[in-house]
Amino acid sequence: MLKARGARLGVSFSIRETELIYWRTIRDRGPISRSPIHLDRAIFPPKDEVRWLGYWFTLSISTTSHFTKGLPKALAAFVAVKRLSPPGTGLPPFLYHRLAASLLFPILSYSTDTFKPTAHMTRKFAAFWPKVQRWTTNCFACTPVELLTVEACLSPLDLLLAYKCCLACLRIMCSPSEINAATTRLPPSLQMPSLQRHTPDHRVLCHGNPGARLPLPWCQPWPLTKNRTHLPLDALPPSMLFLLGPDGHASVPVTSQHLLDESYPAPPPGRAYPQLKLLCRNRLLEEWEAVVLDLPRYAYRPSQKPYPFMGLSKFDAGRIHQMRSGKSYLPAHQSWDDNGPTTCPSCGEAPESFEHGILHCSAKRPARTRHLQGVSEPDPDAPVWSSAALLGALTRFIRSTATAFPPCMFSRPSSSAGSISSRLSNVVFFGYFMSSQDS
Repeated sequence: MLKARGARLGVSFSIRETELIYWRTIRDRGPISRSPIHLDRAIFPPKDEVRWLGYWFTLSISTTSHFTKGLPKALAAFVAVKRLSPPGTGLPPFLYHRLAASLLFPILSYSTDTFKPTAHMTRKFAAFWPKVQRWTTNCFACTPVELLTVEACLSPLDLLLAYKCCLACLRIMCSPSEINAATTRLPPSLQMPSLQRHTPDHRVLCHGNPGARLPLPWCQPWPLTKNRTHLPLDALPPSMLFLLGPDGHASVPVTSQHLLDESYPAPPPGRAYPQLKLLCRNRLLEEWEAVVLDLPRYAYRPSQKPYPFMGLSKFDAGRIHQMRSGKSYLPAHQSWDDNGPTTCPSCGEAPESFEHGILHCSAKRPARTRHLQGVSEPDPDAPVWSSAALLGALTRFIRSTATAFPPCMFSRPSSSAGSISSRLSNVVFFGYFMSSQDS
């Protein structure tokens, strides 16, 4: 019967990939059927959860089962890539950033543009992402998570997931309805160049729902009463009001115009699809900066692009990350011993902070005269953070004076192997710096 009905619709079944699950609406309060189906003399009993395109679906449409299976995959990938970074050595941090953004985050966030993790799974995600940021920056465990996001150039996870959902909403709204079936089910009150809309028969499934989910105008971001809410798909356009404005129809572009025939209506004048994506990214940065502005004694601004000094070796870049975040081996950065002395051990004149250890320590004046010609201040807008020559001079100064080195390391290694490693690190750093400047 199934094969006969599928043949009339042009649908065939793969016996090897066939699974069965029963779903019911809220009005169906009877017991769930346990009857199997038969295809080509094969029997398929119903299951409590099935997998389709990497999504795990359950009888209750709960997302816990999906994310319970997805989080271990991200953890396993993280354990594998951590082998590239033994303590004190390994790849430059900008490569760690690239692995985190292009490998770990896609595995962790798979399906989050459609599925919403529960509060329990969100807490597990929030515990995993700072570990990736600490691995990227080589910062201490006592470094505040908000500072880690800026130093690692990896946005907070909640903002990244919201940004991914925003891009998913934008793709559905800007896709031609002839190509994307989800676009046809957007509320008819949203005026778009695609005139094709699916009949609202699917809304009958909401009858009997205690929440009384009834269709609302798309431009209404929040219901006036608690017993009226948007349907899941109807809630997409209100989340994009900051892009489209109250009229909406004048600013919705159409993607994949080359896939449509000439009879398709021309897109309305206004912003193009890449411009709307850029607005979503700018909103992410604005919300990220709002979080960082509340941090005391931290003036560096967030960026999704790795900083130039992240092209240095892991050890050198780690020293800079630690001093910038205020959690380092400098006595004034009391990371774990709040009762220890804060005076600079080299000169004994003032607390050894980042600025004092680099610019004001009298005992380091000869090394400063030799290496730091042109480095005036470590402020966020200082030229040292954008100049390859000044960053190289700062690295040589830190190594020659052992600034912010671990207590067991009092001087720079003088072996030939150490010098060869330093030269190789400089080659990688300058290559990364030139490529980042070109991009």
